[in-house]
Amino acid sequence: MADKRVTPARADLAAAHLKGQVDAPRYVEGEKFSVCVGRMSLRARPSDDAAQDSELLFGESFTVYDRSDGWAWGQAANDLYVGYVKEGALTAPFVGEARVSALMAPVFAAADLKMPVRDLLPLNAQVSVRQRHGDYADIGHGFVHQRHLEPASEKDFVAVAQRFVGVPYVWGGKTAAGLDCSGLIQTALQAGGQSAPRDTDMMEKALGERVQAADRRGDLVFWKGHMGVMLDARMLLHANAFHMQVAIEPLNEAVARIEKVSGPVTAIKRL
Repeated sequence: MADKRVTPARADLAAAHLKGQVDAPRYVEGEKFSVCVGRMSLRARPSDDAAQDSELLFGESFTVYDRSDGWAWGQAANDLYVGYVKEGALTAPFVGEARVSALMAPVFAAADLKMPVRDLLPLNAQVSVRQRHGDYADIGHGFVHQRHLEPASEKDFVAVAQRFVGVPYVWGGKTAAGLDCSGLIQTALQAGGQSAPRDTDMMEKALGERVQAADRRGDLVFWKGHMGVMLDARMLLHANAFHMQVAIEPLNEAVARIEKVSGPVTAIKRL
């Protein structure tokens, strides 16, 4: 059975490319858009009260298959997640020429740090640079300082993940405004140029090779519904609902606590 999280099909319609694979009363050719706000919730239902399954970032491509009452239903290009976003967060597609390397990059109203901030673009947001004004890039949406767009010198995804220590735990989040366990790892890997699926169970299946012990930096530790990354042979980094933030703690302490709620470790994967 197709995974509904990454399959653009509902009871009333499905993406045209799924014809012959899923049954639907009608099939729709999608229309591509780009996200035009810093971050936007991808929701399970077309309602502000619906659960946030994930987030879309500025410049991310999103294919829309249906629109109604100010909501668009479709699929994200980066990790194929399906859900609903506000129509106002979408614009005509554009090509991202530069990537935000800061945890959050302010978008100024003019090429001056004293000007009002229109938006905040999270790490991994993609921007199109229209022209340069001194140290600032005009992205059409406003002006971003070039230092927030410079390629990160740190290619170690664990080091990227460490930059989020203390960030609050937010279900479905994937930015410095709040993120969950899989959002942290997906974001860190993406910053280093490696794609990854959105959810913990997906990553457990797709990433790395199984090993017996979590004793190297970068080893991924999985539980049912949770994951973290090893900083070394002893310490685990993870976004978790116990600390309600991204925290570092001894792996053995995390294992003992999590086992009472979610059961034992299900896998250790090495990239």
